[in-house]
Amino acid sequence: MESPNTNQEKAGVLGRAWEHVKALPEVLRKKVWGICKMSKEVAQDDPRRVIHSLKVGLAISLVSLFYYYQPLYENFGLSAMWAVMTVVVVFEYTVGATLGKGLNRTMATLAAGALGVGAHYLASLSGETGEPILIGFFVFVQAAIASFIRFFPKVKTRYDYGILVFILTFSLISVSGFRDDEVLEMAHKRLSTIFIGGSACVMISIFVCPVWAGEEFHYSIAEKLEILGDFLEAFVDEYFTTSKEGDSKDNKSFLEGHKSILNSKSSEEALANFARWEPGHGKFKFRHPWSQYLKIGALSRQCAYRMEALKELLNSNTQGSPEIHCTIQELCSEMSLESSKALKKLVVSIRTMTMASSADIHIANSKAALKSLKSLLQSNLWKETDLFSLVQPVTVASLLIDIVECTEEIADSVNVLASIVDFDVEDADEKSPKTSQSPNSECAKNDNNPHVVILIEEPVLSDCGKTTSDQHK
Repeated sequence: MESPNTNQEKAGVLGRAWEHVKALPEVLRKKVWGICKMSKEVAQDDPRRVIHSLKVGLAISLVSLFYYYQPLYENFGLSAMWAVMTVVVVFEYTVGATLGKGLNRTMATLAAGALGVGAHYLASLSGETGEPILIGFFVFVQAAIASFIRFFPKVKTRYDYGILVFILTFSLISVSGFRDDEVLEMAHKRLSTIFIGGSACVMISIFVCPVWAGEEFHYSIAEKLEILGDFLEAFVDEYFTTSKEGDSKDNKSFLEGHKSILNSKSSEEALANFARWEPGHGKFKFRHPWSQYLKIGALSRQCAYRMEALKELLNSNTQGSPEIHCTIQELCSEMSLESSKALKKLVVSIRTMTMASSADIHIANSKAALKSLKSLLQSNLWKETDLFSLVQPVTVASLLIDIVECTEEIADSVNVLASIVDFDVEDADEKSPKTSQSPNSECAKNDNNPHVVILIEEPVLSDCGKTTSDQHK
């Protein structure tokens, strides 16, 4: 007989199982609701994703007619399935990615089909005994050589998928041709269906609400520079001033934005590769200088790494002397804000594809503050100061100096891009208003020399951490 404890355990297990069964409809309802909510968020984030899904469905429906329509099926037979497979594999989100995969697949299939037929013909001349040996040897050689070529960096970047298709197609035609005498007809049907499927993808991708990889890359670079500019503004508010609670929440979101730039190298290289496949469209002509965009992206990441270090200093337990903090506050704030303004001018320049002459003014102002800060740090004011209290303020100043220099390099790269692409020139009425002069710099204009002259003042530490200045003539 079973003990009472055993009966109680069984009853407990059955009870828990029954509770799970009763809760199952509610769990399923929450799962379905969560999926619907996520689908809505994804669609609202970028409505083009919905359009892309409809485009893929349209392409598959069109190539499926080779199965549904009897005259087409009689001509192609089971090889019509390759058209459907081509659409599923080739159709990508951007035009460049679709073109790259489509051309890779078509050219690889054509080359592999021709070589496969030739290998089958050569193997058949050796008789029944030597034919399988030669076919196996040809398959081994082409697979080994093609797999080794895949390790070449440039080949892997642009033609890796094509080489995979080449290995697959050559092997299928060579091996299947050993049992099928109609190898030429089989290769012709397979190439035709792949060409049809790839053409359907390319035509729909280009002519039905196209998403250009070049445009995506172009505007993503501008967005990265805007994120960097927002960070510098938020850092000044968070580190040097006392913000309101609502502003502090906004600043924290801006202080986290740069993290998306840190690991953006692979996505930028992918977009640049896809953009090279695309035909000229809009202002993006054939052989657009995508390598210059990669250079700007690399400089943006260098700037973002320094910003990550600045952000960590905000949470550091090591605090410097308030007097030293107040001494460098004005110059560091000016460097940050002027660099932020320069970056945002460059953002407008890239997005509108116009020359950003006003960005040079902010670069000059930030460099003037940088020079004053270097003079201050090299002065004799710090001899009797506790070194430990200098660690954080000097680290902040050093990182901001690096950011100013990096911002100047970004501006130079954008100017190079503007000269290569031939950006439009700003109209006189559209130029940004003059920036107010900072306390540590004075701009003078000479009638005989149109260049801006910047006179640097050397700050001197006074009582209560405030700065005074003696103008150098």
